[in-house]
Amino acid sequence: MANAALSRFFCSKLLVRCSAYEKDAGGGGVRVNGAAHRAPLQVGAALETSINRSLAGLSAPVLAPLGEDEGEGEGEERRRSERQNIPREKQTADPFRQALIVEGGVRYRQTVVVRSYEGGADRTATLETVLNLLQETALNHVWMSGLLGDGFGATHGMARNNLIWVVSRMHVQVDHYPIWGEVLDIDTWVGSSGKNGMRRDWLIRSRSSGADFVRATRHGLFCSENHTWVMMNKATRRLSKMPEEVRAEISPWFTDRHAIQDQEEATDKIIKLDANATYVDSDLKPRRSDLDMNHHVNNVKYVRWMLETLPDQFLQQHQLSSIVLEYRKECGSSDVVQSICQPDEEDTILPGENVGIVTGCPSLSPEIINGCHLGLAGALRRWPTRYTHLLQLKADGGKYEEIVRGRTTWKKKSYQTS
Repeated sequence: MANAALSRFFCSKLLVRCSAYEKDAGGGGVRVNGAAHRAPLQVGAALETSINRSLAGLSAPVLAPLGEDEGEGEGEERRRSERQNIPREKQTADPFRQALIVEGGVRYRQTVVVRSYEGGADRTATLETVLNLLQETALNHVWMSGLLGDGFGATHGMARNNLIWVVSRMHVQVDHYPIWGEVLDIDTWVGSSGKNGMRRDWLIRSRSSGADFVRATRHGLFCSENHTWVMMNKATRRLSKMPEEVRAEISPWFTDRHAIQDQEEATDKIIKLDANATYVDSDLKPRRSDLDMNHHVNNVKYVRWMLETLPDQFLQQHQLSSIVLEYRKECGSSDVVQSICQPDEEDTILPGENVGIVTGCPSLSPEIINGCHLGLAGALRRWPTRYTHLLQLKADGGKYEEIVRGRTTWKKKSYQTS
């Protein structure tokens, strides 16, 4: 294609090669990176027009040569910015992300499809997938606002003050888990919280039924013991108050709307656990892929460590319906982490049930029952539905420092997987 030739002229490397061909009178096909796709792409006329306009805007050289007064580092930064195509003005539609700005220009809505690798054994989206979607749509909202500066969701004013966002408290309620291939509408918006605070909310709905699947919120005050969304100096790693120029950037986007009306669960203090808890998993180590653009472990990864501490039997029969997280410290690539979990009540056997009689082997020892008949013993258990969690890292002198506290609430699955 002519466009492909132009891309080779301006770019040292081609990220994607694409060509089209015709077969017979009414046939057509698309070839991407050498792979044939015989069915032509079908898109709506409005979306197709928007995409074509966006592509026209991207037809300028992507990797232009360095300027005479431009150093290698400055040139690389400019090239990265051009590849990202970060808007400098507010956008009302993003055809590539299937996103729109709605509700008077302050609410962001993105349509997504649950991919195969985002689901678990039961074909439903995992909690990690849900949290990643929340994080991605929040960043995309800042992107479309024209406020995205140099950083992980940082605005231009934050970049000038060398500030980054740090999540401190989050509350997520899950009514239903989307399934593989399901189309979702994700709405997110921001609002004020008290005199000196900010809150972000999300709502995930099924496109087909309109049912609410997930509600989430981060809210509170800056630079106080109750803050839930704070700024940190990138160099000193110390918390910072919101500068007035940053407030001026984001306050026009505030709207008075709450995804979660009852905040009693989120505001209840989460107790600190110790090593005497029921479930303890030690010597957890972050992988390099767990780090985000701020060079510390992404907060979504903490949830995986928390949930994997719970017994497999419980996870097979239950699904999480609510989680509250209180983030307290960063975790780096070289840290060693301990995950602790304590049920809010003791595990019990259902009244009137006897594992030995049911299995037909009343003389079996508890070790055999818990080993050979693990599934049956688990099925007879009346598991607690609320758990308290703690992640902590090993510090000098054998001490531990808190990373995040959590509280989870669970419900029985409508169906179970083996």
